[in-house]
Amino acid sequence: MPSSPPLRVVQWATGAVGRYSLRNVITRPEFDLAGVLVYDPDKVGQDAGTLVGLPEAGVVCTDDVDEILAMDADCVLHMPLPASYFGGGQPTDVETICALLATGKNVITTTGFVYPKCYGPGVVERLETACRTGGSSLHGTGINPGFMSDLLPLALTGLSSRVDHIYVRETSDFRGHPSRQIVVDLFGFTRSAKDYTAAVRPFRAFQRSLFAESVQFVAENLDVVLDGVDESDEFELATEEFEISAGLVRVDTVCASRWTFTGLVRGRPFMTVECVYKADATKVHRWSEPGFSIHIEGIPQMTLSVGEISHGLAGAAAHAVNSVAAVCAAPPGIHTALDLPLATGRGTVRIA
Repeated sequence: MPSSPPLRVVQWATGAVGRYSLRNVITRPEFDLAGVLVYDPDKVGQDAGTLVGLPEAGVVCTDDVDEILAMDADCVLHMPLPASYFGGGQPTDVETICALLATGKNVITTTGFVYPKCYGPGVVERLETACRTGGSSLHGTGINPGFMSDLLPLALTGLSSRVDHIYVRETSDFRGHPSRQIVVDLFGFTRSAKDYTAAVRPFRAFQRSLFAESVQFVAENLDVVLDGVDESDEFELATEEFEISAGLVRVDTVCASRWTFTGLVRGRPFMTVECVYKADATKVHRWSEPGFSIHIEGIPQMTLSVGEISHGLAGAAAHAVNSVAAVCAAPPGIHTALDLPLATGRGTVRIA
């Protein structure tokens, strides 16, 4: 029986996550790299392989969106800098995603859309119309949230006879993260308290929109109607100077932040997601250590802990790449994590 031809994949953006994704696509035989969209002018014209330290792939990076739209491809791995596409708690890259879908390309994005219903029927209808036009599908995997704060908690509730409260905690260490756009511009590390407070306003709306997606996704799939999602945040100032990959953290500048998102039912918490971000976990001792934890209060009580993931960005990229085949095989429309087969590392096993 002949094997299926490789799926033609476009890599949209080659930042911290996109570079890992691009390496995956180039090195796995079930994919054929169709094109690469970049934002950095210095990357335009470069071979996609050499851009990520691999042999030449024969595909030249472009910043021409129309060229990508006209391209014959099965799927687009959409991974631009998230902050660039959200404002006021609403997704603003719907137009681009709809344009891709309308040309018949399936889209997997890490910029949200884990649960598009959060943005209202108008956004959902635009996306569904584009899917119908192109006979294509949209799936949001999320960098985070995604999996740890939605699919995994739901899976654990399959062992429950009663659920009283779901608590998800994530602590991330950014000391090795190379992107100043993420670490400084987005998360606000290395800024003074005054600058951080001003700069974090759009990021707060962005964070709330993403985590509200996960909380509402879990609630709806457990037949829970939320009154709303509350958000609170605080930050920590450095007591010593230290260096991280993205720059120098000086004394009395922001070195950590803690965010809490709580889905409420009649004023009581149904689900709480706590996110702690540290510029360097070895220098910041307040709050929890790096890793993930899920605790479900009810019958039975359950706690699941995952130690620090060595390359979290690589995991986020792999999650999207490992979803390509299922999204391409799905019927047209929006598909959440529960609409698709479980994404696994099929095809990635290497036995020494």
